Amino acid sequence: MALVLAIILPTLNERDNLAPLVERIEQALGAHGWEVLIVDDNSADGTADEARRLARSDNRIRVIQRIGRRGLSSAAIEGFCATAAPFVAVMDADHQHDPALLAPMLEAVKSGEVDVSVASRFAEGASTEDWASPERERISGLANRLARKLTGAELSDPMSGYFLLKTDTALALVPKLSGIGFKILLDLLATSDRPLEVRDFPMNFAQRRAGESKLDRAIALDFLAGLYDKTFGRVIPTRFALFGTVGALGVLVHLATLYLCLLVAGAQFAWSQAVATLVAMTFNFWLNNFLTYRDRRLKTVGEILRGWASFVAACSIGALANVAVASLLYARDIHSLLAALVGIVIGSVWNYALSSRFVWGRY
Repeated sequence: MALVLAIILPTLNERDNLAPLVERIEQALGAHGWEVLIVDDNSADGTADEARRLARSDNRIRVIQRIGRRGLSSAAIEGFCATAAPFVAVMDADHQHDPALLAPMLEAVKSGEVDVSVASRFAEGASTEDWASPERERISGLANRLARKLTGAELSDPMSGYFLLKTDTALALVPKLSGIGFKILLDLLATSDRPLEVRDFPMNFAQRRAGESKLDRAIALDFLAGLYDKTFGRVIPTRFALFGTVGALGVLVHLATLYLCLLVAGAQFAWSQAVATLVAMTFNFWLNNFLTYRDRRLKTVGEILRGWASFVAACSIGALANVAVASLLYARDIHSLLAALVGIVIGSVWNYALSSRFVWGRY
């Protein structure tokens, strides 16, 4: 039977969920006409090894193990590009998404009735009783309202991670996608030049079968970063904007530390300035590691210590570049404020370039 549908499963530590999910997919779609693409972000629990074990006895299963790359959106994009199936679905591997919806979702897109079928947690007839997370549900509701304004799509759940569309539709949009964070459906809807016809399919959002959720509090930042990328990202790259925002917060930390050292501890200015600079650099490193470079986050003690030392060295060079450029411009009769601003920009770009390359290993 010809290949019709590819089901992309972005995974991170989902080893015990794979085999039961493949069985549920087979129950929903039958034995033929589909494949599962497991796109694994180098899980520590051996998810990719388990996927390869399953694939050795089931040629409907394929594996992409990613080293040094993370994130659901980018995993989905790699899945779009890796399949020959004319239709493609994205769903979670944790059993919260019901595979029984795949058949009606596929039929709706296959018939030409809609461009995208979306499994919705909030459509009439859907249920989130098993979710057991009222706070996450409220956050999702707010995010959905903002997403509808951005995309113009009349969907009850534009933040859903479970949807299906033609592969050609996805591939046509791939070059323009941001690939940031977890909300690939929002990325697709906001990127399309024409409004995509969509249809909701009510879903009973279940509890995960095994393991723990990988979504932490930074998921809200991923969502905001996605909105930013679709509005201002072509002017100032999203990651650089995050880096700059962290730097601005670091200035406040620097001034607060300087104040405490000077007025509370009664320290000398030079000593206070040195302490404030080191504290601000440490704060910037921590926040950049947690937010800006979340997909490349340094985790072990050794990685963090080496990363911190590299970050301090990079920022020290950036500070010298800042002062040198500003001083040169001021000496040539450029207004002091303008000279200072140019120096700050030069120093920030330098810090971003060095940190991205030598601390987190990517731009």
